Amino acid sequence: MAIFGIFGKKKASQEEVEQKDLALEEGLKKTKTSIFNKITYAIAGKSIVDDDVLDSIEEALITSDVGVDTTQKIIERLEARVARDKYLNTSELNQILCEEIEALLNVASTSQVDPFDFSKKPYVIMVVGVNGVGKTTTIGKLAAQLKNEGKKVVLGAADTFRAAAVDQLVIWSERAGVDIVKQEMGADPASVAYDSVKSAVAKGADVVIIDTAGRLHNKINLMNELTKIRNVMSKVVPDAPHEVLLIIDGSTGQNGFIQAREFVKATEVTALAVTKLDGTAKGGVVIGISDQFQIPIKFIGVGEKIEDLKLFDKKEFVESLFK
Repeated sequence: MAIFGIFGKKKASQEEVEQKDLALEEGLKKTKTSIFNKITYAIAGKSIVDDDVLDSIEEALITSDVGVDTTQKIIERLEARVARDKYLNTSELNQILCEEIEALLNVASTSQVDPFDFSKKPYVIMVVGVNGVGKTTTIGKLAAQLKNEGKKVVLGAADTFRAAAVDQLVIWSERAGVDIVKQEMGADPASVAYDSVKSAVAKGADVVIIDTAGRLHNKINLMNELTKIRNVMSKVVPDAPHEVLLIIDGSTGQNGFIQAREFVKATEVTALAVTKLDGTAKGGVVIGISDQFQIPIKFIGVGEKIEDLKLFDKKEFVESLFK
């Protein structure tokens, strides 16, 4: 099956659109089932949306890892809706929830995020995130999709503290058919990043993606390391990096919030990718992260295949959960 063109360079057929929708729904199945079951239990035997139902919905959203603050906003919107419309039927509840969450996430003005500004060449992406969140795999999938759409890609293996990270990135570079720059284990990550960007410029590459180490045990060292990497890349391409993409494991639920908060403190994060949503019932974390951090979620991972890394569409995501 052809890889779906997430960057808009390849017009999708109706069949591909349907496959994309099915893949998203399948990937979010556990989260949808969890939320539906909890809401169904909340409204069992009730004919209208009242305070008891709202309290049960609040509990259902919190336990689905939407987050306390974001859940409170949703409940306040539902309370206002109930007060305005009077005696809302519980059969309408999923539609109402969908509408209110879409309003909270400002779906009307920005349903789908813009991907990358390819007018900048090479477009430099620095990828950050703790170990184990699917960082290297996300880089590999992204590289493969970009290559499939005609972009010349260079990968930089700047996570020099883990042999497995470098080896995995090499495998992905071979699978995607893209170049990779790496050094010996324990090498200075900033040196790898510098060489990677310099190589991308020399080769006329469109995109260079830099993997970085994901250690949170010493926040000062992390901040210093990421700052150093940014600084050396800007010596080659003055406005690099153009994107700092934070990878978060959706299956960790509220830990994803903690990770996001720490990395936002450590460096200027410009976009998020939430992975492993297909294996968890905690997909509500996407709603909370999008609301709380006001940093665009650009990608979500809903499966193991290359095409299961999808450009995030807020409306499509919410509708997949509540419709």
